[in-house]
Amino acid sequence: MIDAEQVWAHLNALAKPRRSLGRLEALAVRLAVIQQRRDPVTRPRRIVLFAGDHGVVADGVSAWPSEVTGLMVGTILAGRATSSAFAATHDCDLRLVDVGGLAPLPENAPAFFRDGRVASGTKSLAHGPAMTVEQFDAAWAVGVEEADRAVAEGHRLLIAGEMGIGNTTPAACLTALLAGASPEGATGAGAGAGDAMVAAKARIVAAAAARAAALLDEDSRAAIAEVCGYEIAAMAGFFARGAALGATLLLDGYVATAGALIAKRLAPGTAEAMIAGHRSAEPGHAAALDALGLEPLLDWGMRLGEGTGALVALPLVDAAAALLTGVARLDALGVGRED
Repeated sequence: MIDAEQVWAHLNALAKPRRSLGRLEALAVRLAVIQQRRDPVTRPRRIVLFAGDHGVVADGVSAWPSEVTGLMVGTILAGRATSSAFAATHDCDLRLVDVGGLAPLPENAPAFFRDGRVASGTKSLAHGPAMTVEQFDAAWAVGVEEADRAVAEGHRLLIAGEMGIGNTTPAACLTALLAGASPEGATGAGAGAGDAMVAAKARIVAAAAARAAALLDEDSRAAIAEVCGYEIAAMAGFFARGAALGATLLLDGYVATAGALIAKRLAPGTAEAMIAGHRSAEPGHAAALDALGLEPLLDWGMRLGEGTGALVALPLVDAAAALLTGVARLDALGVGRED
């Protein structure tokens, strides 16, 4: 069993001034403890982007129509989206799965993307349950299958991202439900909503989260399904299964963190495998990270989603691994330490 104290002792013995790399050393400690090895690995790695539509968009919570989800999926598949560009830059395999019934599907969608569908978008959480428990379970199972596939294909570090217009609304509901944030504090501008739209969105979040909260103690899955999204449920299953298989999970922004909250609730211990890539500009993200016990690596005001914040943070995780595996110890150089 490798604990933090042992990793710190190794870092303190390296050929550098003690603690001279600041938070990078803390990251190295977390990475080594997650992987239970002093020579952690960050390659091969994969990002899985889960896509789905949201019925609540029809209630005026987003500055963009649902059709943009499919358009952006096509852009990702063409390798021209921000997520696909960053993944290629950082040598991170990218896979994209339709969980929530995009219609129409992009013409260039490969077979795995077309076959991943479990439903034709959620119902509006403004008027009732977004999905049934059975639909939640089916979406979770998609995430589990993707984690099984990724680990079986040798990937040691996993990232989950999402594409779904309107999905900061269910993310806000889940943050209120599972992290104890106020509906107003959990609700932000998403992809560019103005003040009036944000206020209307907060009212919807408050009512939906209250409905879900009434179910939480009796049936956690039913409460979560009340306000969830298909891609969020799939990310939750991906996180839970990835952690169980020993993978390191690099967490993205607000919507992905909502999936992480679900995984923590339904599969306790999952958060122990997580590293938070960044803190989103969405106001509820800080509360969600606090509930997970995670300190983000970056706080750059990003809010794009698609796994992009995690991808930007990925080189820091690589550097932490390199520190542990590639730097000589002072005693190997025949030098004593005086600092």
